[in-house]
Amino acid sequence: MNVSVVLSALATVAWVIALGTIGLAVAQAARGQRMKSAGVIIIGAIILALALTTVSAGLVFIQPTERGVVITALGDGVRPEALEPGLRWVVPFLENVITYPITRQTYTMSIAPEEGAIEGDDSVEARTADGQIVRVDASVIFSIDPSKVVESHIKWSGAYINNLVRPFARGVIRDGVSQFRIDEVISTKRFELTTFMTDQLAASFNEGNLILHEFVLRNIAFSDEYAASVEQKQIAEQLAQQAAFIVQQREQEAEQARQVAQGEADAVVIQAEGHALARVIEAKAEAEALGLIADALRNNPDLITFEYIQKLGPGIQVMLVPADNPYLLPLPSLGGTAQP
Repeated sequence: MNVSVVLSALATVAWVIALGTIGLAVAQAARGQRMKSAGVIIIGAIILALALTTVSAGLVFIQPTERGVVITALGDGVRPEALEPGLRWVVPFLENVITYPITRQTYTMSIAPEEGAIEGDDSVEARTADGQIVRVDASVIFSIDPSKVVESHIKWSGAYINNLVRPFARGVIRDGVSQFRIDEVISTKRFELTTFMTDQLAASFNEGNLILHEFVLRNIAFSDEYAASVEQKQIAEQLAQQAAFIVQQREQEAEQARQVAQGEADAVVIQAEGHALARVIEAKAEAEALGLIADALRNNPDLITFEYIQKLGPGIQVMLVPADNPYLLPLPSLGGTAQP
């Protein structure tokens, strides 16, 4: 519990007692009655109230997440050192303490009406290097430098959000977006864009006695015209990919048909070559056989006659003339007269 708050409450009670006692004493005196010890009670209550009020005005409790800047009527108007966490004493009625949070604070600029620090569309409108307009949602996470709270108070008088965080963040976003084309902003260069903004903003915050912890590039929205053109481009790319796929499919089918035809042609060629090779082998065999027959006839001239007789069959009767006669004469039939 804050001790200064308790003392202030007790001082209030003392003032109420003193004023109540005065009112009661006046009422008694109006009826011609005298209130015993009224003066002692009134004086004691006033003294206690003054003491408690003075003490409560001089005691200040600084939370662990805060630092206190002492505004004083003595000296240069502000103490050079900020008050650290704990129960601190200042000169009553001559010095006043303004506390500043040193925890992280988030300032959001968003197109959504209820997300940003300011109601309504608070996104940052920026123009890319190729002239396209985008709307950027961003959040700045920062804190006051605990060692420079007094300097921050002197420079900004508590208005560091409106005078530093907001204008500098919006300016850095516009400068960063202007360095890249729209296709780079939304894809390949987004990380580089965020890094550029973070570095620029960190330098500005450091000069303003603030610490930048993180810059969050939340969203990038396009104009309706560009969004429509992107959609049309995507549709065209999809159609082109589909057409390319169909062409590839037809090429594969044609290649498959060509390979089938080539296989059939190769099979016909192989078959023809097989027939030709068989015919050659057969011809060679016939030639070799004829050669052997010729050699046999050369060595035995009567062999052809013998073979001829063998081919005639048992049903044919012939008469053989002497070996020197090359003619074959028919034998007489069994029922007829023999011919000379």
